[in-house]
Formats: sequence, C-alpha cells, structure tokens
Amino acid sequence: MSDRRGGASSGGGVRGELKQRVKTGRGRTLSQKRWLERQLNDPYVARAKREGYRSRAAYKLLEIDERYKLLRAGQKIVDLGAAPGGWSQVAARVVGPSGRIVGIDLLEIEPMAGVEFITLDFLDPEAPARLTGMLGGPADLVMSDMAANATGHKKTDHLRIIGLAETAAEFAREILGPGGAYLAKVFQGGTEGALLNDLKRDFAAVRHVKPAASRADSSELYVLATGYRGTPAAAASSDED
Repeated sequence: MSDRRGGASSGGGVRGELKQRVKTGRGRTLSQKRWLERQLNDPYVARAKREGYRSRAAYKLLEIDERYKLLRAGQKIVDLGAAPGGWSQVAARVVGPSGRIVGIDLLEIEPMAGVEFITLDFLDPEAPARLTGMLGGPADLVMSDMAANATGHKKTDHLRIIGLAETAAEFAREILGPGGAYLAKVFQGGTEGALLNDLKRDFAAVRHVKPAASRADSSELYVLATGYRGTPAAAASSDED
C-alpha cells in the first residue's frame, strides 16, 4: 500500500475529448446509460482495475485511514454490506494475519484471503452474537459503506440511508469493545443530526469525512465515531467475564 491517497491523473486539457460516450442500447434506460458512462469515465474505477481492488470504494477507505489512522495490525473488524469486498480488501492488507475480518452481506461474496464472508442480514437478532463469535471477541471497528436502493426522490433516499446508518450504529454498539470505532456512509442534508447526537453520547469523537474518491457531484459523506465508551450492559458483561 505505497500510495494511500487515491489520486489519479485527469488527462490534462484533453479530458473532455477522451470521455467515452455510451449509446442507449435496447432495454437500457437513460439512467442506466448515465451510470455506465460515469463508470467508464471514472478514474477511480480504472485505477481499481489496474491495482487489483474489487471496487472504487477501496480508495475512500484508504484516504480515511491515511487521515485518521483507523486501521491497525491485529484488529477485529466487521464490514457491513461488504459486497463486492473492496473495504474488506483494504482492511485485510493492514490488519494482517493476527487480525480478524468478517464481511456480512445479503449477497454472496467471492472468497478473499484474510476475510471471512457470511451471507446474513445484520438485522437478524442472532447476528451480533454470531459475528462476535466469529471474531473471537468484541470488534475494534464496525464499518459500513451500505446505501439503500435509490428511489430517485432525493429526500426519501436521504432518509433511507440515514435510517440505515442509525440501525448500523445500534448494531455497532452491540459488538464494539471499549475504544472501538464506527464508520458509515451518510448523505448530507440535515436529518443526520439525531444520529450525530446519539454517537456523541457514546463515542469520544464524532466527525464528518468527505474522501476525495467520493464523487464531487454527490452529497455522500461518511460519519466517523471513535473512542467507544461502551454501555452499562457491555461493562457488566465484561465484569462477569
């Protein structure tokens, strides 16, 4: 991981001339055409293919980790909504063989060295205990790049992803150990205030992060909460052990 910044050359003054256009094919909607066109012209997509990462999202985690030193050797990590595995791939290269990474998703994920993938809904009541068992103890980091399926209505989509982040935060509280961290995707729009206030109650530091690899025209942000203080229930459980 010699270059963790995620920068890429734009092609200088010929950038516009080199953009690939996609014709609307049979059965392809305009939105699908725009998505494919954006993928073909995205420097992070090309870089991910060149450097062997499973998704462009890998560069978001690389940049966040470079700024905040989130990943460390030997950590126990849960990757929520892990498919196709880009974030787990980045984490595995840092935590090494002494760490444990469990990726969870509703979709099956191609196996990866250093990561144990499981097809499971993290909302399943048995999920926290099951993942803690797979990790061999409480997690040091719960990370989530999940996004709810888009409806095309910005306000609705924003509320849905905030709801997803809130639910993931509740899950994180069940499996994080003291001092642990939570990283999740949100959208900027004001309604994330309740989520931030709840996180500030339970974590020593809470901040917004906008990686360079997030598309400039996107309202995508990440919330990073570090220094988990634990809960009375978690503390009681620890005392009993």
